[in-house]
Amino acid sequence: MVTVPASTLSHFRRFSLFNSPYAAHDRGCAIDLYPETNQGLSPVAGVVRDTRTVRAPSRSYAVAEDHLILIDTGDHVARILHVDPAVDAGDHVAVGDALGEMVRSGFFGPWVDNHVHLGFRDPDANPYRAAGSLPVEVDVPVCPLDWDGTGTVREVGDTYVVLDRPEHPEPGSWAGLSAAPGVVLDGGCPHYDGGGVLPARDGPTPVSVAGGRVGVADGRAVAWDGVTLRANGRPITGLSLFIAQDAAFGAKLVCPAHDFASGEVIRVTVDGA
Repeated sequence: MVTVPASTLSHFRRFSLFNSPYAAHDRGCAIDLYPETNQGLSPVAGVVRDTRTVRAPSRSYAVAEDHLILIDTGDHVARILHVDPAVDAGDHVAVGDALGEMVRSGFFGPWVDNHVHLGFRDPDANPYRAAGSLPVEVDVPVCPLDWDGTGTVREVGDTYVVLDRPEHPEPGSWAGLSAAPGVVLDGGCPHYDGGGVLPARDGPTPVSVAGGRVGVADGRAVAWDGVTLRANGRPITGLSLFIAQDAAFGAKLVCPAHDFASGEVIRVTVDGA
């Protein structure tokens, strides 16, 4: 397991270990990091080993190519995706240095914000394969935010809306939606295969959101129940869950083809299996 320290996370406004449909994030083996601007900031210090351009799935809202940046940290090889490299093999980088502009590729869902994807490989492992990264841990305390499922629409996108609740109690510290006492929920609920919790649980632990049970955590991994989330009674795709330190927190509802409007009051409920 590789630990991402608090000093590194401080360069980003949000992160997620499990909010992805791709195998690279299975068991929390990668972390997505969200900067304040579209500059792809380096989350590691080291020497650039290689950069590659790769084809991405074709999406109407995305560019056709993505990019891989490999950085030798001395202990591991860091794999960084979704940044158009402005660095070359042999360059030395420090944490927080700009690696290039982030790109919006077909690996993203249309509701996903631009971010830096980070994974780690042992030095003798193949760094080009999509799978095989080491589990990632974060060295920060995370505050669980209770939420009753209600809020007013603060931001509207084509495939999502963001509510004004829950509020972040102390911007600058890390917080996420509560899943159980002392536990934060991470991932795409329930539209991705599974999610995760911070910190890990010893043994099976039921997890809930918006007052309804959504799955069971075992260790760090969450298996979703067969649930449907609803917003004002209408089925939605799910909740996009993350850990944030910025003041503009709020629940993010994934709901393509929605007709919700800014200022509308919404109540999210959970329909059981």
